[in-house]
Amino acid sequence: MVREFSAGGVVLRRMSGAWSIAVIEPQKDESAPVKSPFSSSRKASGKTVLALPKGLVDPGEKPEQTALREVHEETGITATLIGKLADSKYVYVRSWGDGQRVFKIVSFFLLRYQSGRIDDVSPPMRVEVRRALWLPLDEASAQLAYGGERQVVRKAQEYLKSHPEV
Repeated sequence: MVREFSAGGVVLRRMSGAWSIAVIEPQKDESAPVKSPFSSSRKASGKTVLALPKGLVDPGEKPEQTALREVHEETGITATLIGKLADSKYVYVRSWGDGQRVFKIVSFFLLRYQSGRIDDVSPPMRVEVRRALWLPLDEASAQLAYGGERQVVRKAQEYLKSHPEV
């Protein structure tokens, strides 16, 4: 089985007195014959899929660098590192090329918004990202599409409760 290592971020921003996080709606891939957890922006029910920004760790790159890079590429914003939240592990079947089963580990980091405008995404990234938006943190667990990412958001909420100085 192939192994992949990715990293992503939960970007916190205080807006109108409440915490929000940056999320993406992945671009729909009409040509994918086999569904992977990230191949479509809509579930079979037609519901919009929202996910955390994330991507593959490049050679020579540290996971926290990947998280910051992917957040910028997929959302248009810049963030600073607070710390590591958790690893999400799962198996998926590639919807392209060889159709292999892949064991994937995604390291998620807690980040704080620094600058930029949400959804200011470069044209080449629009192949992957339909849109990026701010989602109220208290709604994220119910609206994110993937269970592992919902768990990561709950860890971010726990962190905020125990670290109000953030």
